Amino acid sequence: MRIVRRHRRLRRRSQRGSALVEFSWLAIMLMVPVVWLVLAVFDVQRASFALTSAARSAGRAYALAETDAAGLAAAHAAVRVALADSGGQAPPVSLTVTCTPRPHSCHDASSVVTVRLHTAVGLPWLPASFGLGHPTFALEARHVVPIGRYQESDDAS
Repeated sequence: MRIVRRHRRLRRRSQRGSALVEFSWLAIMLMVPVVWLVLAVFDVQRASFALTSAARSAGRAYALAETDAAGLAAAHAAVRVALADSGGQAPPVSLTVTCTPRPHSCHDASSVVTVRLHTAVGLPWLPASFGLGHPTFALEARHVVPIGRYQESDDAS
């Protein structure tokens, strides 16, 4: 009888505190992915805001320039400044400028300039695994600027 009581007492004592340990491990296993997800969303959102601001600045700089070549140089400079102002490491950005209705003369009367920026933001703390490369999130920003309705046109048509 005494052996049975001692065995029951040891069994009860061995389970003490295990709920706290199990809860701690469960909390860690759940909190780490949630914290990573929040940090990844903040990083992508920061880059999205920076890219939108850069597209707006590039469109305005292009429209205010005298020529298309000067406008392209001003747009590139505006993108660099806007991305530097956003803080953090700026990802490489590709800039595309298109014009309608005259694609080769953007500073003509009633032209509309469209500035597009493309980039890819790397997800934080996620290494290249399984040979797929570094995981990224693609972003695009676009800004449309009318050059001016009442500007004189060189075209006689």
